[in-house]
Amino acid sequence: MNLEEISVKQINGVSALKEGELHAFGISSVKDLLEYYPFRYEDYRLRSLSEVKDGDKITVQGQVMGVPVLQRYGKKSRLTCKIMTEEWMITATWFNRHFLKDQLTPNREIVLTGKWEQKRMQLTVSDSEFPDKGDGRSGTLQPVYSVTGKVTQQWMRKTINQGLVQYGEMIPEILPQALIKKYNLMPRKQAIAGIHRPQDNQEGQRARQRMVYEELFLFQLKMQAFRALNRNRMDGMVHTTDNTTIREFVRSLPFELTDAQKKVELEILHDMRSPYAMNRLLQGDVGSGKTVIAAIALYTTVRSGFQGALMVPTEILAEQHMRSLQKLFEPFGVTVGLLTGSVNGRKRKDLIASLQMGMLDIVVGTHALIQEDVFFRELGLVVTDEQHRFGVNQRSVLRRKGYNPDVLTMTATPIPRTLAITAFGDIEVSTISERPKGRIPISTYWVKHDMMERVLGFISREVDQGRQAYLICPLIEESEKLDVQNAIDLHVQMQQNFPKYKVGLLHGRMTAAEKEEMMREFYSNDIQLLVSTTVVEVGVDVPNATLMVIMDADRFGLSQLHQLRGRVGRGAHASYCVLIADPKTEVGQERMKVMTETEDGFEVSRRDLDLRGPGDFFGTKQSGLPEFRLADMVADFAVLEQARDDVSALIADATFWTSVDYTPLRDFLQQQQVFKGDLID
Repeated sequence: MNLEEISVKQINGVSALKEGELHAFGISSVKDLLEYYPFRYEDYRLRSLSEVKDGDKITVQGQVMGVPVLQRYGKKSRLTCKIMTEEWMITATWFNRHFLKDQLTPNREIVLTGKWEQKRMQLTVSDSEFPDKGDGRSGTLQPVYSVTGKVTQQWMRKTINQGLVQYGEMIPEILPQALIKKYNLMPRKQAIAGIHRPQDNQEGQRARQRMVYEELFLFQLKMQAFRALNRNRMDGMVHTTDNTTIREFVRSLPFELTDAQKKVELEILHDMRSPYAMNRLLQGDVGSGKTVIAAIALYTTVRSGFQGALMVPTEILAEQHMRSLQKLFEPFGVTVGLLTGSVNGRKRKDLIASLQMGMLDIVVGTHALIQEDVFFRELGLVVTDEQHRFGVNQRSVLRRKGYNPDVLTMTATPIPRTLAITAFGDIEVSTISERPKGRIPISTYWVKHDMMERVLGFISREVDQGRQAYLICPLIEESEKLDVQNAIDLHVQMQQNFPKYKVGLLHGRMTAAEKEEMMREFYSNDIQLLVSTTVVEVGVDVPNATLMVIMDADRFGLSQLHQLRGRVGRGAHASYCVLIADPKTEVGQERMKVMTETEDGFEVSRRDLDLRGPGDFFGTKQSGLPEFRLADMVADFAVLEQARDDVSALIADATFWTSVDYTPLRDFLQQQQVFKGDLID
């Protein structure tokens, strides 16, 4: 029996109630529990006051001196006591720990952890323990797990430790011995134990190094094996549309393609004409013209006798795409339908019947496209826009609506090309690196909060000319912790400032239907000013909106600011982005400068990486990059490249499919359903 088959309930101390609580964390088996890694460590190792700095979080050991003093302020309390540690007398302060007063008896040994104030020789205590009680944390690195609800840190530490005691010896090795020896990697069971309970920093780093390599290696193995299988299976859709037909359509477009668009078009058409199923990522900056490339690909699939599908994250975006595609395809007799959650009744039945009978060439839709009763006569191309907004499973469900259709995924989040190629081992990458001709640049300004009156005047001038404006806030409502503008208050202020115009409010707590309705009103200019949180960041195309005002802009990352700015500048009028911020840090100031200096999304992403450091650069939600338990796609990029090369060499080795040494890896591939049944010898 392997650890995946053993219920977490078999671990001593896990009741049926606790088992249910662990399920909320995605933990159901012993394997899940042991691979639920800490995200940081609390350092309880004893330190000397001679080597610490003001503001450090430290752990010291000493003796209670004198009588503790307790002060009460209503329900709150402050407890102070003199502690002799080494040759220094310090003051220890506890807040709301009045019950400790009776335990602080003279000369009793105590271990304190907290924030050190050098000038006052004072420690504000966050944790304290008495060695004579035993079972202390002092002298250790304690793991900190992501926990909520009734699952406490202490219980999670204890339960994972018990899991290691009961089942640690059953942790299987999965990597080939040759690779373990090549990189001097820790054995797997030792590494997993070392991550949960490291003896010191060095052991923790070596344990992490081993498991990061394994994560990236297995990810690359899955991607490359899948790719190798697809390349060997010549059962993709072969699109036979000739160049003359495609050129006729391209000439009908209302603008000329850029050189970058032409290059990407050739890459996609080459894939579509091959006998292998296309799997390509098209990335391009906001407004770079990805949609027209998708239109050329969809036209090609229709002229080859197949159907096409375009899946987007919101109804308003689906409607926009349907209207623009209908306009482009109408002269050529290509039919386009719309399938969203709002399409129901007779209309929905007729559309589904048309798809199934092949009477409809292209369907544009939201998640409604992947419902069970939606069938195609012959689906030849699947396009997903803003692909990071859909899970892998959602995209694969749409792909399974046909028999190995070509797949084109699109994203406006620029990813450095080398990282994209390495990360997506199962995908080809195309990049549109220049803006369409005639696109008017967006003028970006950074102003301080004390210039708000001038900004209001600027808004007034734009709206008086018949234009529309966005006003973005970091929060929905007022917060006690953060002194930043919130959407609800700003909405009221804007209504007072602009009584003759309609001001809308959009935020994440609204239902999907409410959000869609608000965006429809803004799109049709029934609303002139839209106060919103970042829910407008992706996929809203309102050509008449010419002004983007971002409140407390230093609260946002560079890539997010760039995405927000891309909501304007989509029409024929000059557009503006105004960043209102008083950044307190150099990084915040530099962010504002970057936004005013460049409109190039790839340059913005490069500068973002420089400023934020590798650890925070790619949020999985934002970029569509895979999520790992330990590995960081950017910080561990060198390891990712090494893992990619190691996997390439392994798959090229004929013994990989037969050697006993590689059985765990072949088992892993079968679990991942990369190969099924007799596809593995």
